[in-house]
Parts: sequence; structure tokens; C-alpha cells
Amino acid sequence: MKPALALYQPDIAGNTGTLIRLSACMGTKLHIIEPAGFRTDDTNLKRAGMDYIDLATVQRHDDFDQFLAFAKQKQYRVILMTTKSTKPYTDFEFMPSDIILMGRESSGVPDHVHKIVDVSLTIKMEGKARSLNQAISAAMVFGEALRQTGL
Repeated sequence: MKPALALYQPDIAGNTGTLIRLSACMGTKLHIIEPAGFRTDDTNLKRAGMDYIDLATVQRHDDFDQFLAFAKQKQYRVILMTTKSTKPYTDFEFMPSDIILMGRESSGVPDHVHKIVDVSLTIKMEGKARSLNQAISAAMVFGEALRQTGL
């Protein structure tokens, strides 16, 4: 078992394609929580995912409740990355059973999701910076999770 990534109702096909490629290269699963803000035949998704889309393991969930039921049934911890947390991801001990949840690019996740995830973490930023690109953020945190778990 390896840590995995999950995208909550992603808006930007290019970011999702990039994370499909990352998941394929790292041999992990990418969970997409619907509804996404683009179609699966989107040109930007295909361009960013390149020929890695066929190599990736992508699991789609109809909504957050279905995703959460899946995570609980498999005994995964759901780790939310958010600008609303004060706990840095670099101070957290990741486990192979973690799913790192990235919020929607335009609006993050709703309040009820914040309340039911296992842990909320953040990426510390300088000054007035608000947020990083979703794909970059996911790669940073996922890389740390892989480093810590030795996978």
C-alpha cells in the first residue's frame, strides 16, 4: 500500500492531467471526486496527462460521501491540504494508508468536509502569498509522504 491522492471536484483539466501523470509515474492511485469542472475527453486533460493516462490507476467517486465511505471501508486516513490549517505538512508523520485530499482549485472544500477529514495540513508560505498551484502543492506533499514511508 502507498499513499494516494484525491481531488475534490477539480476545476482545471490541466492540473488533473498532471496529477494523473504523477500518479502513474509513482505507481499510486488517483481518486477523483465528482463532479469535475471538465469532461473526461477535455483536450487540456489529455495534453497534461499525455500517454500516462492509460498507465494510471484512477478511481472516480460520484460524490464526497461515496469517497468517504470507500476510505473508511479500506481504513485510509483522509489528509486534507488547505490554507485554513496551521499545521505544516512538514511536521506531520505520513503513513502508507493516507489519501492526500486536494480541494477544488477555485474554492477548496466546503466546511462540512473540513469537519470530517482525519487531519488538515497546510504548506507554509511567505508574506501575502495565498496559495500554490494545485498540482505543485500535491506533488510537494505527496513527495514528502513517499519519502517518509520509504515507498
